Amino acid sequence: MKAVRLHEFHQMPVIDDISEPTAQGPFDVVVKVGGAGVCRTDLHIMEGQWDTAMGTPLPYVLGHENAGWVHEIGAGVTNVDVGDTVILHPTPTCGLCRACRAGQDMHCSSSTFPGLDGSDGGMAEYLLTSARACVKLDPATRPEDVAALADAGITAYHAVRKVIPLLYPGTTCAVIGAGGLGHIGIQCLAALTATTIVVVDRNPDALALAEKLGANHTVVADGKHVDAVKDLTGGKGADIVLDFVAEEGAENDGFAMTRPGGSYSVIGYGGSLTIPTLDIISTERNIIGNIVGTYNELAELMVLAEAGKVTLHTKAYPLDAAQEALADLDAGKVRGRAILVP
Repeated sequence: MKAVRLHEFHQMPVIDDISEPTAQGPFDVVVKVGGAGVCRTDLHIMEGQWDTAMGTPLPYVLGHENAGWVHEIGAGVTNVDVGDTVILHPTPTCGLCRACRAGQDMHCSSSTFPGLDGSDGGMAEYLLTSARACVKLDPATRPEDVAALADAGITAYHAVRKVIPLLYPGTTCAVIGAGGLGHIGIQCLAALTATTIVVVDRNPDALALAEKLGANHTVVADGKHVDAVKDLTGGKGADIVLDFVAEEGAENDGFAMTRPGGSYSVIGYGGSLTIPTLDIISTERNIIGNIVGTYNELAELMVLAEAGKVTLHTKAYPLDAAQEALADLDAGKVRGRAILVP
């Protein structure tokens, strides 16, 4: 089968012909990939940023946002059948550890992360995963339309869901970045809360999309955006800031536009947040981290997606054009999400 494999850090991946995976264990599921999301994390992987944490052996297949159709199942699989349309939680988990039993799938002590930790991901014709990762979808759903919800979607949804109790009517939530993750987060906020949504981005096209998706106000990130957010909030700052960028200075701007007693929630990454500890204790501002989301949150998000309340704005590329898709993403040419379609 064809697969997009990374052979060296700081280099583009290449299209290789490799063997198709097969179901070996009782709970294995092989999925025929119908759509694989192209994520900024893939760019970070290519730069070697995850190698220290994951110890990634090269080469391996990229792709951690996947949806498709069940192709083969192990003898113990009962929740899906061959032919079912599925979206895949990005981290197949054990179901037995304390984190899994507490519903904190992303902290499973023995999970894998295909496409990120060195195990083969879904930028290929077929992907090996587990029964626990499969969320069955309406058969009419096109995998390429929802694939990016598997990671970008649940990461954004997870971040919003955590702060819902703090976003009662009369509050303001500032969203930094209206790109691949941010445009999903805006829709989740609009669907699940009554907060006033202020979106900050340096790209006018991204802000125009944000307005269509439910933003009440948009602010151009032009160096004056922190003051602009404060002006919109009576000089106080936003109650919650969701930072889908968190690099190139956005992380420090995000904390600065958070009101005293508010919360700065970090979803993007790559930068360094520098804060005097006195500024934290004197203003009682909170910092919240977010990584992926739970299986149940993915299932909840798919309810919103199938109801039309959360939609992905995508640009499809054939699998052979993976290098072009990654280059376009890196150059800021993709509005929403790029999707590889085998």
